[in-house]
Amino acid sequence: MTKQKFSLIALVIVCVTSFAILLSLGSEIYRQAPPIPDRVVTLSGEVVFTKEDIQNGQLVWRSMGGHQLGSIWGHGAYVAPDWTADWLHREAEMWLESAAQYQFSSSFSAIESYQQAGLESRLREDMRLNQYDPETGVLVVSERRAQVIRQLQAYYARLFGDDPAMQPTREAYAMKEGTIASAENRESLSAFFFWGAWAAVTERPNENYTYTNNWPYDPQIGNTPTSSNIVWSIMSVVLLIAGVGALAWYHATLKVHPLPKLPASDPLFGVKPTSSQRALGKYFITAVGLFLLQIVLGGITAHYAVEGQNFYGIPLAEILPYSVTRTWHTQLAVFWIATAWLGTGLYIAPALSGYEPKFQRLGVNVLWVALVIVVLGSMAGEWLAIQQYFDIDTSYWLGHQGQEYIDLGRIWQILLLAGLLIWLALVTRAIKPALTHNNDMKPVVWVLYASCVAIGLFYGAGLFQGKHTNLAIAEYWRWWVVHLWVEGFFETFATSVIALMFVRLGLVRAQSANSAVLFATVVFLTGGLIGTLHHLYFTGTPTSVIAWGSVFSALEVVPLALIGFEAVETYRMRKMTSWMSRYKWAIMFFVATAFWNLVGAGMLGFLINPPIALYYIQGLNTTATHAHGAFMGVYGMLGIGLMLTCLRGLSTTTAVWDDKLLKWSFWSLNLGLLGMVFMSLLPVGIVQFFSVIDHGYWYARSPEVIHSELVETLVWLRVPGDILFGIGGIFLALFFAKLLFSKLKQSSGDKPLTAV
Repeated sequence: MTKQKFSLIALVIVCVTSFAILLSLGSEIYRQAPPIPDRVVTLSGEVVFTKEDIQNGQLVWRSMGGHQLGSIWGHGAYVAPDWTADWLHREAEMWLESAAQYQFSSSFSAIESYQQAGLESRLREDMRLNQYDPETGVLVVSERRAQVIRQLQAYYARLFGDDPAMQPTREAYAMKEGTIASAENRESLSAFFFWGAWAAVTERPNENYTYTNNWPYDPQIGNTPTSSNIVWSIMSVVLLIAGVGALAWYHATLKVHPLPKLPASDPLFGVKPTSSQRALGKYFITAVGLFLLQIVLGGITAHYAVEGQNFYGIPLAEILPYSVTRTWHTQLAVFWIATAWLGTGLYIAPALSGYEPKFQRLGVNVLWVALVIVVLGSMAGEWLAIQQYFDIDTSYWLGHQGQEYIDLGRIWQILLLAGLLIWLALVTRAIKPALTHNNDMKPVVWVLYASCVAIGLFYGAGLFQGKHTNLAIAEYWRWWVVHLWVEGFFETFATSVIALMFVRLGLVRAQSANSAVLFATVVFLTGGLIGTLHHLYFTGTPTSVIAWGSVFSALEVVPLALIGFEAVETYRMRKMTSWMSRYKWAIMFFVATAFWNLVGAGMLGFLINPPIALYYIQGLNTTATHAHGAFMGVYGMLGIGLMLTCLRGLSTTTAVWDDKLLKWSFWSLNLGLLGMVFMSLLPVGIVQFFSVIDHGYWYARSPEVIHSELVETLVWLRVPGDILFGIGGIFLALFFAKLLFSKLKQSSGDKPLTAV
């Protein structure tokens, strides 16, 4: 059996087995998700909340921005508190104060330490005891706890309204005045907060840990690391070391194949782009425009960590509150990178097949219009929702779904899926002849096409969670989109495209590219598919998720640990022939992708992947550190590299190809990203890490830490990196403007392409 055939069989086995495990665990999550009670009542039978209150509260949370204003179970934004940890800490404080006044006629802080310890023991007994009856659907709480719940309901009603006394707190949390307009909706929001906190402190039936595996860390209420957290973290580290060793051994045994005879001239230069390929210029212009807008919004969002309602004294939050700017900032990251990659797919398909289908240009133009409508429509809907112009049902459909990276209203989400399916149809009809060509690149072409199918279809996983879906299940499907769609299949797509481009340029043998792509895909997906579960350790899932997620997320890092080989090999290609200088900066962006794969995705990713690490630092700025290093460093740099490669093929002259602008853009973007990550985001995360260990998770997300002198200084230290990064974006935009507006308007006649 040849290596290629063995790799193909291994790839099929990995995919089938991994998805079988993922779906099986999804079924288990569904069965063991924290129940939503029909009624929450006191011992005397008084109704505190109903199921409708909790479900409406979840819709209210979605409408205000959801994950973009604080977090639930550790998932969401970083300036406002984690509302789960915040509720639990405040409930414990109020409960202890009430009990101390009742038993000792004194405040809790004034009684003896042994008396405090006794009350804290009773607190844990009251809060951790599971009094939910699955037969009746009724959850019973003590009278004291019901009293505290009412006090908390009043507190959150004031906080999310416009009570002047709460204005300093809202500013510290980067909340706009009147975050939730309706008093009824504010009460419902408290019901949802209660349910999330109840799941985080209540022990599962017949177990000694909570529905969220004892997250968040708060020793006062008995939330400390479980044995599964510790054991599987150690196992993940051991497996990482074993995996890196095995892969290093494999690399050492590889035979070095001689390079092909290099072409005397650029094989792509002078080939006339087809009509549909020339129409792709607008995709790349759009991507760069969205990128610039994302940079601006990122700077505003970061500044809100210092001035929660102002931008250098300007009351910007009245128009663009933090929850809006962060929504747009994270969503535009997906939009601009996806636009660049979709444009690449539409460019590479006819280049591979040498075939231009009828009406392909029309389809490309229609798809671009559809994408623009979805981008602008979803952004407008999100603004209207957060400004409370919609009721909670309309907000769900047209406004804000409240879940990070799939924030856009359900209608826009469906339209985006339709656009992806149109893209898949366009790619399919153009690439179809290449799928039947019996040449050396057939395996990689099929891997590329399979990744296109996955990109078109897997975004639809987000539609499996609905308006009232249990949050544990909603998170499960959300991470199918964020991890599998973005981090999985786009990665496979990019690996295949780069290999095909290098083969087409005559720099790599087809046989070598086939083996490398198939092997890399198998290795990556082995950890990447099941590794999705590392996002779900504490989202109301059973401990089996910790076991599977920790082990396979460690395997995700294995190929990244040796990514330097790829970086060096790619870097060498820039000087292999004289004409390769035309592709120098595209290749340099591919090298940057390899660097950030190691640093952003690998090193900073593994920092938060082991269960015991994530237990303490989920939702701190350590998460933002990984997100910036991986999303922009890997997918953003790769998107720019792919666009430049396509534009090199679209440009029939070197006259306006300005390498100086690309040089300044490359170094500004990378040095700026390094600055914001290592001068600000990571140090803030480390400060918070110490705060969690010393005081509990709630404290690390409190204004005492977020707005401490040290943390605010570290936030200001992000400014140089932000400015440098922004300058890099401007240089890139200037390059595109000079190239596209000066030369690509001079359209040339179609000329059939030569297939690979």
